Amino acid sequence: MAAAVQNGHGEAELLDYEEEVEEQVTSNGSAEADQNQEPMDDGDRVVMHTPYHGHVSLHTAGFRDMLLKPEILKGIFDAGFEHPSQVQAECIPKAMSGVDILCQAKSGMGKTAVFVISTLQMIDPQATTQPTVLVLAPTRELAYQIAAQYRRFRRHLRGIRIGLFYGGTPLLGDIQNLRAGPVHIVLGTPGRLKALVRERVLNLSHIKHFIVDECDKVLGQLDMQSDVHEIFLATPFEKQVMMFSATYQTAVLQDCRKYLSKEAFEVLVEDPAKLVLKRLVQHYKQVTEDKKYRMLKDVLDVIEWNQVIIFVNTVTRASTLGTLLSEEMTEVIMIHSAMAQEERLARYQQFVDYRKRILVATDLFGRGMDIERVNVVINYDCPTNPDQYLHRIARAGRFGTCGLAVTFVASDVDAQKLNDIQDRYDTDISALPDQLDPSLYTSEEAAESSSPDSIDSAN
Repeated sequence: MAAAVQNGHGEAELLDYEEEVEEQVTSNGSAEADQNQEPMDDGDRVVMHTPYHGHVSLHTAGFRDMLLKPEILKGIFDAGFEHPSQVQAECIPKAMSGVDILCQAKSGMGKTAVFVISTLQMIDPQATTQPTVLVLAPTRELAYQIAAQYRRFRRHLRGIRIGLFYGGTPLLGDIQNLRAGPVHIVLGTPGRLKALVRERVLNLSHIKHFIVDECDKVLGQLDMQSDVHEIFLATPFEKQVMMFSATYQTAVLQDCRKYLSKEAFEVLVEDPAKLVLKRLVQHYKQVTEDKKYRMLKDVLDVIEWNQVIIFVNTVTRASTLGTLLSEEMTEVIMIHSAMAQEERLARYQQFVDYRKRILVATDLFGRGMDIERVNVVINYDCPTNPDQYLHRIARAGRFGTCGLAVTFVASDVDAQKLNDIQDRYDTDISALPDQLDPSLYTSEEAAESSSPDSIDSAN
């Protein structure tokens, strides 16, 4: 089985990267490895640029045509998948050819499966006892979910071990796991991976595939960017680099390109409007701050939902709202960064397993998390920017299924933010009507007509 984080007594927690109002992050880390592979300047880049338009039709080549290992195909078909999404059809063959990848596609279109399937195809566990695949993710929960995707598709492959490492658990346990036996795929958060490199227990000298998921967030924070830079310098000069996200700010996009070769294959969404999920119904509800809680309960009473994620902007508000709701409803759970790591993952698993149906969360849960039964997202606190809004609402309406997003507007500032969101994505967010047709956001027929047999994994 894969090397995993062990509990016990050990060193103090590492920094957990968050973008929450009440928390501060500090810059740390300096390059201590070989300095011969600084990230590239953009220069005269020659790239293959492919605009993203939507799904691949059912007549497009399927996974069989990609000449994948029989064991991988069996894992894909065991999971009930047959046809790739457009981004998978475009990027998996390119990734397997070894070229660098910079990939943008709307949330829920299976970006994670691109690097999971392609690296499983290329890995040779007999060639070395050292890691050859390195995956970085901005949060522990996302790293945990990516590891689950690797295990899902490698179930019929023999000899491939996965190491999952993140902060909030004793460093000593990770060191013991790395020393216990070979690990072929290493994934985790930048802070913990950097610490393991500095301890000289994580050997990255054989890395062939360097992957950053949600790269705009990872490289958009100076402290995390510093950690990634140090880890990058500890890997060989010759390697494949792949970066994925649904959103890119121009400055961060240029930072991403510094790590890629000039021959990198790019899939970018030129029109931001195409990033919005087509079957996701979007509404707002105007309400004063002191009446938000009552309005939330009213909305939950009148809409039909399978599972709901309620987003707030700070840890304190998550704790307060979660406590209030749980006193009245047994199916409520909350997750935020102030919790111990074991508690966070245990609660995450309860929500994934459908033992809890309402999740109150900060933006810790706003990126990449894929829970198939979530059909409603409520922004109890208005998102601070359009990208944050897009990542939040994409937790519903995964891979073309129906979903509903409701945003509470409690001030003129909130109203302006919502206007900015509509302008950015050229979308109409209308007032929530008193009666809303459930078929618009719960229709099984609509879900079945939107490629349910394509892979929707993690992003």
